[in-house]
Amino acid sequence: MNDKLTIDKVSVGKDSSRFDAREFSDTDFSSSVVETIQVDGQWIVYSRYGDDYWKLTDLPSNVPDSQRNLNFLKVPLEFQGIMKAIMFRYKRRGREGQRPAKGSTLVNFFKQTLPFLRHLESINIKCFSAITPLIMINYATKVRETNKKDGTPRSQRSLLVCYQTLEAIFELSQYTRTPIPEHPWPKSSAKFMAGLTGAGSGLARESTTPLIPDAIFCTLFENAHEKIKFGNHLLDLRDSIIRIDKEQKGNTSKVIEKKKNKYLCDAGWEGGLVKLNTSLNELRTACYIVIASTSGCRAHEICNLQTAAHHRTKDDDGTIYHWMRSKSEKTNTGEHDWMIPEIAVRTLRLMSRWAKPYQSMIAREIIERRKINPLDPEIAISQKHRHALFLGIAFNDNNKVRTLSTKTVNNFLKLFAAQSKVNWSLASHQFRRKFANYVAHSQFGDLRYLREHFAHWTMDMSLSYAMDESWGGHLDLDLYEDILAELKDIKIDAVRSWLSDDSLAGGNGRSLKKWQRDASNLAIFKNHQSMVISIAQSTSIRSNGHAWCTADNGGCVGNTMERTRCGDCDNAVIGQRHLDIYRQLYGNLIALLACNDIGESGRTRVLRDIERCRDVFNQLGYDPEEQSA
Repeated sequence: MNDKLTIDKVSVGKDSSRFDAREFSDTDFSSSVVETIQVDGQWIVYSRYGDDYWKLTDLPSNVPDSQRNLNFLKVPLEFQGIMKAIMFRYKRRGREGQRPAKGSTLVNFFKQTLPFLRHLESINIKCFSAITPLIMINYATKVRETNKKDGTPRSQRSLLVCYQTLEAIFELSQYTRTPIPEHPWPKSSAKFMAGLTGAGSGLARESTTPLIPDAIFCTLFENAHEKIKFGNHLLDLRDSIIRIDKEQKGNTSKVIEKKKNKYLCDAGWEGGLVKLNTSLNELRTACYIVIASTSGCRAHEICNLQTAAHHRTKDDDGTIYHWMRSKSEKTNTGEHDWMIPEIAVRTLRLMSRWAKPYQSMIAREIIERRKINPLDPEIAISQKHRHALFLGIAFNDNNKVRTLSTKTVNNFLKLFAAQSKVNWSLASHQFRRKFANYVAHSQFGDLRYLREHFAHWTMDMSLSYAMDESWGGHLDLDLYEDILAELKDIKIDAVRSWLSDDSLAGGNGRSLKKWQRDASNLAIFKNHQSMVISIAQSTSIRSNGHAWCTADNGGCVGNTMERTRCGDCDNAVIGQRHLDIYRQLYGNLIALLACNDIGESGRTRVLRDIERCRDVFNQLGYDPEEQSA
C-alpha cells in the first residue's frame, strides 16, 4: 500500500490557498496538503502541514535531496508552530504584491530565518508577540558587527538579505495568532539599514563573481578541449568494459575486475580501471567547461540539459546557427535557447554518449520501484533525471544516479583546475560572467552573436526593442543584461584610462584633453567617479584594436586596411595602451620601406603611414628614434 493518499481521496478541509492561521488551530490544518507530486499521471500527496519535513518539488534538478525540504526540527521548539504558519502562508499566497514563493525561495528564506530564531531563543524570547523593534535593531547590529567565517566583514548585500528576512517575518507573522507587534524599523527600510540608499549608492556595479583571468581561462579551455578530442576513444574503452560486465555475469567481482584490467592493458591503456574512471570524470568536467564557456548558461541550466538538446536554424543566406535548449529555473519562461558554436555541438553529442549507461541505471531503478509500489513518489523524482546528461552516482544515497549538484560540479572543477596547474579557485558561476565579458568585448569585433542571439544590431539599444515574440521570447534576457553590465564596466574602464592618461592622440582624444583642462567643465560633476560614468554612458565606445572609436553611426574609418587613419580621425581616442601597437606597426613600415619591390605607389603609401604613426607618437609624447638609439 502507498503511504501517501491519492489526491482524489484527500480531504484538505479549509481553503488552504487563502490560509490565515488567525482563523484556525494547527489541528485544523495538520492534514492539509503542502505539496503534491504526479506519478505516472496520478497525483499524490507528497507533504502535509503536520509533517516535520515538508518535501518540495519545484527546485532545480541539481539541488540534492538534502536541500529539497523544510526541516522544522531545526527550528527552536517554541517557534515550530508559527514557522509552519508563516511558511504555509508564504508558499500559498506570497508576500504583499508578490507571487507565491517557489521551492528555492522557500528553502533560502527558511534557512535565513534560523539564525534569528536561535537568537530569540538565546535571549529567552518564546513568543513572536514579545518581539520589539529594539530586539530587531539589536539583532541587526549584531549581524553587522559579526564577520563572516573567513574573518571578512559582511557585504552590504549580505546585510540586505538578512534585514529583508526580518521584514518578511514581520509581514507574514501578521497572518498568525501571535504576530510581531511592530515593524522592525518603523519609518526606515532594509536597504537603508544595509547602507544601500543615498547619493552614490547605486553608481557603480560591483560583481561579486570574480572574472577568470584570460591566461587561466585559456589554459582551462585548452585542457578541456584536448580531453574532448580524446573523448570518443575513452568512451570506446568504457563501453568495452561494460560489455565485459555483461559477458562475465555470474563470475566473482575479482575475476571480472582482472579481466577488465587485462583488456585495458592489451588496449594500451595505462593505469587500469581506477585511471579510466578518473579520466571519465575529467571528461565530464571538460564537457561542462566547454558548454559553460560557449553558452553563458548557469550551472542549473547546464545540469538541466537533456538528450537531444541541440537544434539548428538556417537564415535566408543559408547560414546555419546552432542552438542549445534547456530549462531555466531562474525565470518564468522555462525553456530557453542559447546560441552555441560547433565545438559545443560536438561536446553535447559526446555528453549524450557519456550519459547513456547512467540513464539506463535510472531506467532500471524506475522499473524496480514500480514493482514494489506503483505510486512511489521517487518514481516521479527519478523521471526528472532520466534523460539528463550531467549525471553521477550518489554513493551516500543508496548509489542512486542523479543530476550533479552545483557543489559536486564545483568540486570537480577545482580538481580540474589543479590538474591543469592553474592557481585559481574555480567555480561554476564564474563561466557565465566570463562569457558575458567576452561577448561584451565582441562589440569591439564580431557582433554576429549578439545580432542572432538577441535580435540586436547594437548593444546600446533598449531592452524594450530587443525581442521578436515568435522566437526571442525563449532567449535568456538575464544573460543579455549581464552582457550589458560587462559592457558598462568595459566602457567605464576605458573612460577612466582616458582621463588618467597625461596625453591622448586622435581627434576626439585631443578634444577630450582640451575639455578636461577647463576647470569649469569638471565642476558640473559631484566627483570624479560620476564624471567617468556620465561620459561612459553618453559616449558610443568601441575598440578596433589600435584605437577607441566613438563614432555612433558605424562609420569607423579605422576598420579598413588603412588603420593609420585613426590618428587624425575626429572620432578616435588613442591612449598609452595602444602605444605598443603603433610601435610594432611603425617598425613593420620601416622594414617595408627598405624593400625594393614595392614600387613607387607602394613607397608613397608607406611613407604616408609612417608619417601618420609619427604624428600619433608626437601626440602621445613618444619619440621612436630616441627609444631605438
